[in-house]
Amino acid sequence: MATSDAHFYRPADGTGLPHDPFNAIVGPRPIGWISTVSADGTRNLAPYSFFNGFNYHPPVIGFASIGWKDSVANIEATGEFVWNLATRPIAEAMNETAASADPDIDEFTLGGLTPVDSVDVTPPRVAESPVNFECVLTQLIQLQDRAGGLLESWMVLGQVVAVHIDRQYLVDGVYDTAAARPILRAGGPAAYFDVPADARFEMRRPG
Repeated sequence: MATSDAHFYRPADGTGLPHDPFNAIVGPRPIGWISTVSADGTRNLAPYSFFNGFNYHPPVIGFASIGWKDSVANIEATGEFVWNLATRPIAEAMNETAASADPDIDEFTLGGLTPVDSVDVTPPRVAESPVNFECVLTQLIQLQDRAGGLLESWMVLGQVVAVHIDRQYLVDGVYDTAAARPILRAGGPAAYFDVPADARFEMRRPG
């Protein structure tokens, strides 16, 4: 039953709260940990909290960048990127790659991470990550508001053309989500969650 004791606001007028609750409500969210290379070959690695999967066959994933950042510029220039699964054991390293850095800075070095060659695309994978998706750009979309005004946000969609999965997370051929301990972004300036196995429950679709 809906409660009548609801905090109400219109986003255009501000939230009236100490911190915008939007990204706490739409969450926890998987992290788009995106590796790219620039046109001149400089490596880049950055996490994006607006990320998800959007199609099964072919698999399409996407992330949104608030602002025209190096990852987006590199993907526009080369048409390729790699998504790397961020997990609890490498969470701190992932966080280091979120630092604002000049385009010539290699975030693999900042995070103490190991770049490893991909198979079908040029950007490297994060060796420490247990799952990597090699992707080819399908759409790069500048978002708009309801009046058609352009926002300083870009949606990047890419088709997954190659997948790498650490075999220890395949149990009888089925990927064990919790075993990899993926981390998820929540609200506020610093909140994350991981996925413990005891949080799992099952529901099957009716009919």
